[in-house]
Amino acid sequence: MSEPHHYEVPTEQLSLSGPVSRPEATRLPIRGDLAHVALAHRYLVAHYVVPQVRVLASDAALLRSPRADGEPVAEWTAGTEVEVLDCAGAWAWACLGPDGPTGYLPLAALQK
Repeated sequence: MSEPHHYEVPTEQLSLSGPVSRPEATRLPIRGDLAHVALAHRYLVAHYVVPQVRVLASDAALLRSPRADGEPVAEWTAGTEVEVLDCAGAWAWACLGPDGPTGYLPLAALQK
C-alpha cells in the first residue's frame, strides 16, 4: 500500500450557504450517502471519507456502476494509485483524488 495522501479534516461546523448543483455521478467523489473529505466545504452529505490509497495490480476499467457490464468511465493502468472511498461485495468505489473521476473497480484489481 502507498503512503496516504494528506487531507485536512474540517474542525468547524459545516453548512451550506445556498443551492448547490449536484455534479455528474462520475465527475466528483460524492454520492448521496458519502463524499471525499476534501469536498466537505463544498457539499453537505451524511458522511465524509478519508480515502485509503491503494495501487492497481492490473489494468482496470473504472465503471459507472458496480457491475461487470457497467459503462466504462476511464481506463487505468497497473501501478496507478487510486483512492478507495468504499468497498461493498467485490467492488471498490474509488477515484484519483477529490477532483475525480470516480467510479467502481473490482477489488481483485487492487494490490493486496
